[in-house]
Formats: sequence, C-alpha cells, structure tokens
Amino acid sequence: MATPRMDITSFVGKLLEESDVDLLREGVRVLAQAVMETEVSGQIGAAPYERSTERVAYRNGYRTRTWDTRVGTIELKIPKVTAGAYFPSLLEPRRRAEKALHAVVVEAYVKGVSTRKVDDLVRALGIDGISRSEVSRICKVLDEEVKTFLQRPIEGEHPYVWLDATFHKVRQDGRVISVATVVAIGVNDQGQRTILGAATGQSEDHQFWTSFLRTLIRRGLKGVLLVISDAHEGLRQAIAKIFSGATWQRCRVHFMRNLLARVPKGAQDTVAAVVRSVFSAPDHATAMTQLHDVARMLEPRFPQAAELLQDSAEDLLAHMHFPREHRRRLHSTNPIERLHKEVKRRTRVVGIFPTTDSLMRMVGTLLSEQDDEWQVSDRRYFSIGSMAKVNELEGGEDPKELLAAIA
Repeated sequence: MATPRMDITSFVGKLLEESDVDLLREGVRVLAQAVMETEVSGQIGAAPYERSTERVAYRNGYRTRTWDTRVGTIELKIPKVTAGAYFPSLLEPRRRAEKALHAVVVEAYVKGVSTRKVDDLVRALGIDGISRSEVSRICKVLDEEVKTFLQRPIEGEHPYVWLDATFHKVRQDGRVISVATVVAIGVNDQGQRTILGAATGQSEDHQFWTSFLRTLIRRGLKGVLLVISDAHEGLRQAIAKIFSGATWQRCRVHFMRNLLARVPKGAQDTVAAVVRSVFSAPDHATAMTQLHDVARMLEPRFPQAAELLQDSAEDLLAHMHFPREHRRRLHSTNPIERLHKEVKRRTRVVGIFPTTDSLMRMVGTLLSEQDDEWQVSDRRYFSIGSMAKVNELEGGEDPKELLAAIA
C-alpha cells in the first residue's frame, strides 16, 4: 500500500510567505488531515486511487466539521466511507473541542475563573468562543468524580476529627439564599490527614448535622476519640449523639471571641492575656487549677466572663488529655478554617451559584484536590511515634453499633 508523504519544507515555506495564515493552526490542520487520510487508508485497505485485493470499502467524499483546539478553531474535512463508517481517533463523538481544551476549561473553572472569563480565555486562544452554558456542561464531567470522592469508604481509625461549616450564596426559586457547606477532616492512626466528607444544607441545625455524621459512620468512620468544633448547639447535640464516648474540644479561638464579647473593650487585651496563661500549663491538672484561679480573679469585675470560663473548663481543656506533640493543633478549628478560606478564595469569583449541585461540584473538586495533596505529601500531620501514644488511649463505644441502635 502506498504511504502518503508530505514535503514539510515546502509547506512551511509556503506558510511563511502568506502572512495572513496562522502557521501553527494551519500546521495542526494539515497534520490532522494527514492522520485521518492514513487511518481511512488502513480501514478500507487501500490508499487513494490504489488498486488492491485487500480493499473492503471505498472513499465517498468528505464532510466538514469544526474542531476547537488550543491553537484555535480548525475546519477539518473528514473522509466518508461507503459500506461502513469512519470517525477520526483524534476527535470525540458529539464534542467539538479536543480533550486538552476541555481540561483547560475545567481547570480554569475549578481555579475560580468565572464562566465569562473562561469565554474570554477561549477567545484568546483563537477559538470562536464558548457560552456560559457550554462551560457548565463541560464542567459537569466533574460531578461523577466528586460523587465518587465524597462517597468513598473511610478506611482505618481516625482518632481526631474536625467539623466546621461555612456559607455560600445560591440562587433558588428566583431568590438568593445562604447555604451551609459543612466539611469534616480527620487524622488517621498513621498521622495522615484526610478529608472525610462534605455536604450542603439550608441550615446548621441538629437534624442536618446528625444526618451528616451518620453518613460518615456508614462509610466506615470509627475510632474517634476527640472531636473539635465550635459551640454551635445543633452541632454539639449531634456530636454527643453520634460520637458517644468521644471527647469534645471546644474551639479556643471561637471561645475567646465569645468571652471577650462579655468584657468592656478597654479591658479585653488584659483579660485575653490572663486567660491565655491557662493554656501554657504543662498538663491538664495544672491547667484546670490555673483556669479556676483566673476565673476567681475575673469574678469581681467581669462576672459573666468568669462564669463562661468556669462552665467551659472541661470542654476548653479536653485536648490536654492527649499527647503534648498534638495539642497545638487540637485546641481549635484552625486547620479546617484554613481549608474554608482557600475554598472561598476560589468560590468568591463565582459569587452566586445557580444551584447547589454547581456549588458542590466546585467545592467537592477543590476538596478532592486538597486531599490528593495531603496523601502524596511526605510530611505527616502527626508522627507515627506520637500517634502510637494516642492508639494506647481507650476509645468509647463503637459508633456503628450506636448508629444501629438509634436509627
């Protein structure tokens, strides 16, 4: 069979003489055309005008199709075959854009580039443009990946779990509402940090948090010894119900805000410094003694702050029952707050999401991306040696048995 050849030198020379022709774009078109001609010749068993006993079909003209690529929109002439069909391997059925361009659009969307800006980006590449609906359609390929990530089994034990929520704006029935996006992250018995799950809901009430935590249990979450969160009443009730036997750590950062709100502004710095002395104690017993001393000091001038400090003593110092190496990261929800901050940096560009599905598409993809970075990192969140101390602690009831009992 004859093999089609191309005089590259004369081809490039011709293009350089024609200043109105984009060299790279035309080069891609010619190469793509050559690939298709070769594929058709192989499929029908004969080159153009060749007589061959191996021929199984005949060429029957061409059909045109536009192809969006990184170098611009190209018009291809796709060969037609009689007694059979031919579709180029370099194209995808029912898609005008090449895979790489789809990847560019998806990546731009995930990085927080708005659909309007994606359209500008595509036009800058020399492509005819892409509508907002087309960007959304392309990005729907992420839905299955996000679903798989958020529903994957949770393997191994996770002694530490952080829980927190943030809010995003979503359009619903013509109105713009705030939707709670809750996230759970954990550290397993090997000291590796991971994102356990995420969900959206209308509010952070007890029912919603309970449903979310039950989902984590069904997926395999176990061995929880310490749960770190703020003091949201619905969340506290859900934690006590689902993670019976686990200790609850009240976020120190949120607590300090609540405490100082009960103190006149002029005295806040002094009170904050005195209360922080409690957290520098070497062990739980010493810290508890210091806390009661500080509360007695505050009582005469700031009785409300003193009462809050006394009432929150156990929840505030729960992390001090755990290894000293871990305490700095266990006393607050800062680890998950930083994650929320990064997610919001991306979602802020979108502003208002058209649906909760589109919100979870972006948030879930960002969380999956972050989880991948944590898993491939050579640095563990806590060392294996320090985690061995945690593994010696006695856990509470098996959450799966509890869930079966209350379901």
